[in-house]
Amino acid sequence: MPVSILTDLVVIFSLSIGVLFICHQLRVPATVGFILTGILAGPDLLGLVRAVHEVEMLADIGVILLLFTIGVEFSFANLLQIRQSVLVAGPVQVAATCLAGLFLSLLAGKTMGEAIFIGFLLSLSSTAIVLKLLQERGDVDTPHGRTSLGILIFQDIIIVPMMLFVPLLSGASENIGVSFLILFAKGIIIISLVVACAKWVVPHILYQITRTGNRELFLLAIVLICIAVAWLTAQAGLSLALGAFLAGLIVSETEYSHQALGNILPFRDIFASFFFISIGMLLNVDFLLKNPGTIALLTLGVLFLKTLLAGSAALLLKFPLRTAVLVGLALCQIGEFSFILSKAGQSQGIFSGDGYQMFLDVTIITMVATPLMIALAPRAADFMLRWPLPQRLKLGAHLSEEIDRSIAADHLVIVGFGVNGRNLAQAAKTGGIPYVIIEMNPETVRWERKRGEPIFYGDATQEEILKHANIKEARVMVIVINDPAATRRIVSLARRLNPRAYIIVRTRYLQEMQSLFELGANDVVPEEFETSVEIFTLVLRKYLVAKEEIERFATQVRADGYLVLRGISRELDSFGDGLRHLHDLEIITFRLGGQAPITGKSMAEVELRKKHGVTVLAIRRNSRMLPNPEPDMQLLANDLLIVMGSPENLSKSTWLFKSPEVKS
Repeated sequence: MPVSILTDLVVIFSLSIGVLFICHQLRVPATVGFILTGILAGPDLLGLVRAVHEVEMLADIGVILLLFTIGVEFSFANLLQIRQSVLVAGPVQVAATCLAGLFLSLLAGKTMGEAIFIGFLLSLSSTAIVLKLLQERGDVDTPHGRTSLGILIFQDIIIVPMMLFVPLLSGASENIGVSFLILFAKGIIIISLVVACAKWVVPHILYQITRTGNRELFLLAIVLICIAVAWLTAQAGLSLALGAFLAGLIVSETEYSHQALGNILPFRDIFASFFFISIGMLLNVDFLLKNPGTIALLTLGVLFLKTLLAGSAALLLKFPLRTAVLVGLALCQIGEFSFILSKAGQSQGIFSGDGYQMFLDVTIITMVATPLMIALAPRAADFMLRWPLPQRLKLGAHLSEEIDRSIAADHLVIVGFGVNGRNLAQAAKTGGIPYVIIEMNPETVRWERKRGEPIFYGDATQEEILKHANIKEARVMVIVINDPAATRRIVSLARRLNPRAYIIVRTRYLQEMQSLFELGANDVVPEEFETSVEIFTLVLRKYLVAKEEIERFATQVRADGYLVLRGISRELDSFGDGLRHLHDLEIITFRLGGQAPITGKSMAEVELRKKHGVTVLAIRRNSRMLPNPEPDMQLLANDLLIVMGSPENLSKSTWLFKSPEVKS
């Protein structure tokens, strides 16, 4: 068996490299590439993999690690922000999809038990695929990303009651009520344990482990937390994925979350690939080729139905139409937990034969289509917004709240109220600059308006919203949101409404820069390059490059659109000559001892530069900084001297600044 699984791993990795290389050339997402690898290697096509069960076990680990990393990047505070998505949109989406599946199945001649079961299967979406794609696109923190996550969390919870209902649907039920009560009690206990661990236990344990400085010990502790919580939830009858997400939330509340994430990411990507490969292996190619028309119609029907109902659930939360479309297309597939549910139904005799195989093929095709649907979602949303629909639907019901129409002219418009938006608003307030904020998180808007911020809810991709912000009279507009497609549309719309406005855009992605400039942005600030510029300026300061030269360098880099950092040949002023002369100098500080040889003497008396080859650049005395000390300045005990010289001269001069040791 060990040799067999190793052989299969060699086959899987070899085939994956080839398929992913072709997918990269065709710009097809890696997720689709892994599923295609599974289809090719699976038993129904080439039959290259025999240890299918072992691959499925590796796939389970991949799902656990994927949901764990999502939880680490999230937090309990973020979870509270999406509670409406979990408690309102989630139940509405699941209930509506179940009812639609029930109705359509009854029309197709299914029994009541089969119809309800099919509704269950249709209501679940793929947590693993959707969250991975949102994570890759940087959309997890967007309104549609948070809403999708909330609905997916509810689906992961509701799968357990659905599993308990399966025996009831087959007529082999026992006491379902008692089972629900036991499950509810277990859920309360687990949530209480998670909160307690996040607040008291895990931070203390990780603190003690990090004190050892042992990286292997830290990694093992993180993996143990992840697997232990997932195992605990599975033992209680809940899903492994939900437990892994909760484990991530526990770690996210500690100061070690970033280190944990960095350690886990490589393992996550490897094991997550097995999940997508295992999904592809389930596809029955022969059945697909025999029933292409039926499967195609059912697939299109599922995609349309789920998009409509998930989008409607987002509209119920008063989100704009654009967000609803993005949520709907993100959740349009049937999920991996439907496979687990279908196996339970198959064992109870509810689901069998061609119906089961039809379900598998349709499900896998919807999963394969998901990356394309998410990629096309922004264009689909823009297309729908051109329809003659009510403004309340397009802009979101939250717009019914009173908006301050007395916005002054010559003001600053801030789109997005995350960290950058808050800092910018604070700076504008300090500088006396009039500003207005557009934000799509209703909870943030409600809270900040109570605090007196000039903020209102709205989708800035809509012309009406920008008009409410008086964009035509604005001097500057700053866009600091995490949605690349929305950012492009806002820039284009704002430039058309106000050709004179100075538009500044923050982007995470280098490839967005050129298109944003073409759409009308005056300045585009890519996060990674700005960080690089700041780091390099600190490096130059350490090499004692003149301040004006550092500023000139930073200005040139920014003015040229970061060409030098993008690897494009570009002439910049060099400071190489200066560095050659300064590489042998060092700046250090000395605390002057009370009995040091130079204490109480003037700068002229000690002649540090002439006799010892070191120069006192400044003296910090109490809370005052005294630069360029005069020759008659007296050196006092406890002065902090900032001294420059060669490492050799500084080492030889150390005794001048210290009190002599008292011999007993």
